[in-house]
Amino acid sequence: MSSPSKKRSRSDNSDDNRAECQFTVTIDPDDRNFKKGKKRRRADAAVEEEEEIIKLQNSPFAPSGKFRPDDATLDCHYKVEPQQAWLNMTRYNSFVLNQAKYFSEGFIYVTSDSSIATRDAAAGADPSVPRKRSDSEWVARILEIRASDEHHVYARVYWMYWPDEIPVGTKDSDNKYVSGRQSYHGQHELVASNHMDIINVVSVAGEAKVRQWIEENDDEIQDGLYWRQALRFPNPQLSSIHRVCKCKEPNNPDKIAVACSNSECGVWLHKACLLHDALLQTHDELGRDKPHHTPVLAIRTNGDAENVKEEEKADKLTGRPLSPPDNSVDIQQTIDAKVGDVSTDGAEPRKESEAPSIKQGTPSVSASITAASVTSKKKRGRKKEARPYEGLFEAELNVIENRIEIKDLREDVEGGDKEWAIPLRCLVCNALTE
Repeated sequence: MSSPSKKRSRSDNSDDNRAECQFTVTIDPDDRNFKKGKKRRRADAAVEEEEEIIKLQNSPFAPSGKFRPDDATLDCHYKVEPQQAWLNMTRYNSFVLNQAKYFSEGFIYVTSDSSIATRDAAAGADPSVPRKRSDSEWVARILEIRASDEHHVYARVYWMYWPDEIPVGTKDSDNKYVSGRQSYHGQHELVASNHMDIINVVSVAGEAKVRQWIEENDDEIQDGLYWRQALRFPNPQLSSIHRVCKCKEPNNPDKIAVACSNSECGVWLHKACLLHDALLQTHDELGRDKPHHTPVLAIRTNGDAENVKEEEKADKLTGRPLSPPDNSVDIQQTIDAKVGDVSTDGAEPRKESEAPSIKQGTPSVSASITAASVTSKKKRGRKKEARPYEGLFEAELNVIENRIEIKDLREDVEGGDKEWAIPLRCLVCNALTE
């Protein structure tokens, strides 16, 4: 059932702290309520009602994971109200605000409550210098820009979500309810969505640099804003995510993972899983009272293999012991916006999109507009595993020498080694990691 969307929630500060926007968006991603737009007559046939125009938004996001059902996407039908006021405005490809130019399809920071107080301090910053991540600001992707004049410039957007904002009632790919940040979400991670909204562009705080991370073919370290998962509305659902390691859980790019060097395997292994497996094996072998004695060759690394062979040959000889868009409408260029009758001190709240009736259409496009300047503006993780080794042994991963270093914490065990190392093996194929 479709219904008008609500603005993204923010506290009720004074009206002076808001960038006014009269427009609302209603969406229906499943096309359940599709009705062909047409002119309808009242019973007396005397007055024709205004044609309802419902359009299709093809999503700029294509997550590698799937929704339920598998053919579901972030595409959605939508309508804007008041409809005629929106359609009567000119469409642009870009706008200029505070000497910075923003384009359709680009990512932007949008002021929120907590960012308003700090916005003035950054007002004199060089607009050509990319902004760093700010938890106090929202991130959005521009879908469409419209304006009636330089004082009334608006952007239709898809919101990006910080993982902490994933709403209660969201289902993951396992059809389980989740909310908030999950164990695999990285520090700079965003979640794409089809949560559509219209904002007054005076709420824009700066350009955001965001890239898609496709884990299956991209091993780069994520040191900037990125997204890999998507959130589908109106019934919030997270797309599936690439799973790795023996535990079949996603990877957190902020945490250490080791790739199996076996070309036929190549799976990524969580550091925590490697250590857990090594400690379990150690506990199974030694228990609470058996001392550890390192075999002569056990601590040799893979890089020593050739040397070991040469030493073995020498030992045999000597006998010594071994050693250890719509094309029908013209596009306008740029319009310089000026300060006018718009409240410029605050953020445009994000709305919660819900489903509408549907009719496909493509808006016309113009090229660029300069907007008026603003002078003020329960975690779900892995199933808890038994750790009988706790308090008895510790382990650390040595990625330089591809081994796991074990430390014996048992004070009442006499003799044997208190520290030793075991070679790093893949948890899936059992191959030694080189």
